[in-house]
Amino acid sequence: MASEFFFSYNKKMKEIIVEEKHIYIYGEGSASAPLVITNTFQGDGSSVYSALCSMTDKKVNLAVISDVNWDDEMSPWECPPLNKNVSPCTGGADKYLTKLTDSIIPAIKKELGAEPEYMVIAGYSLAGLFAIYSLYKTDIFSRAVSASGSMWFPDFIEYTRKNEFCRKPDKVYFSLGDKEAHTRNALLGTVEDRTNEIYGHYKDEGIDTVFEMNPGNHFRDADIRLAKGIAWIL
Repeated sequence: MASEFFFSYNKKMKEIIVEEKHIYIYGEGSASAPLVITNTFQGDGSSVYSALCSMTDKKVNLAVISDVNWDDEMSPWECPPLNKNVSPCTGGADKYLTKLTDSIIPAIKKELGAEPEYMVIAGYSLAGLFAIYSLYKTDIFSRAVSASGSMWFPDFIEYTRKNEFCRKPDKVYFSLGDKEAHTRNALLGTVEDRTNEIYGHYKDEGIDTVFEMNPGNHFRDADIRLAKGIAWIL
């Protein structure tokens, strides 16, 4: 494991490498601060943290896990490619979640030197799907953020209906862009209806939840949308 110190936005940022993932940890390491875990395929997440700091003054530690094998580690099961220009999803979420809970998060806690008040799993797009899926597979997260989450994923609605949470979440945040469902791809076009259905199901279960619409398509203001969700969940 390697580690180095950097400084960004007047906050300490530490970089570590665990399970071949670069992990960027932002915050002050306060024992009372929640720990937010988010996954990305590239980048250090600094723009997410910067946006988050502009939205809330609450103490938080943010761990951005980079170099994620996106179409494998964020997908709960196999899904054919949506078109000829993209890769299929290969369903490696369970294997990755074991790495996350058994080695990555313990390493993050060790670097922080503190046990968080609670932990949040947050993500954008497929990582937003993974965030919700993880609630059914582990009890370490008490809150989840799915920003422009891939709720169109085949059979995921049915999965949420047929399975129980490992731990009923305290709060869950959903968002989409208001143009995301306007697509020629029939499966992607279901994203708003399916997100709304899962949101309604959670609301009926008594979970503190919200479904927020943002202007634009799937690729607009991704970091800001993720930061908005994290700010709400805190």
